[in-house]
Amino acid sequence: MDSGHRRTLVLGGARSGKSAHAEGLLDADGPVDYLATARRDPADVEWSARIATHVARRPDHWRTVEVPAAGDLPAHLRAARPDAPPALVDDIATWLTGALDDTGWDRATPPTRAKADLVDAVAACPARLVLVSAEVGLGVIPATSAGRLFRDELGALNAALAEHCDEVLLLVAGIPLRLR
Repeated sequence: MDSGHRRTLVLGGARSGKSAHAEGLLDADGPVDYLATARRDPADVEWSARIATHVARRPDHWRTVEVPAAGDLPAHLRAARPDAPPALVDDIATWLTGALDDTGWDRATPPTRAKADLVDAVAACPARLVLVSAEVGLGVIPATSAGRLFRDELGALNAALAEHCDEVLLLVAGIPLRLR
């Protein structure tokens, strides 16, 4: 059920229950724009199954809007009107993976502009907004350059998004902890 907050950031580790919890923050009987950031790869059967699991879990009347390109998500948020249905973005880590794919995972050319555009769009979005993202700051330092780049970029992006959210939750073992 809707918490009354305008912007909520739901963080959590892999399989922490963050997406299901975020979905539960919105009225299951009302309209919701589910902004899916995944880039589909028909050859990746496991990834397709994960997407199907997410689709099957949400109400049929929720509208799924696929926003896989880095600019798609900010554009959709900017186009929202105050009377628009609530939007649930699932998820920021997958969106960032696509933005890093677009820049070739080069530390010298991180997706700085794409990240800033997303943060600005979140700050300006007048509709109820729930963002889901992975919390990556609790684990070990990744052994690969790409892993460290992802962790660093997502950690900074999560912090920048949290600045514009009046509610921030961390899911641990399916239990939500209120950070703000």
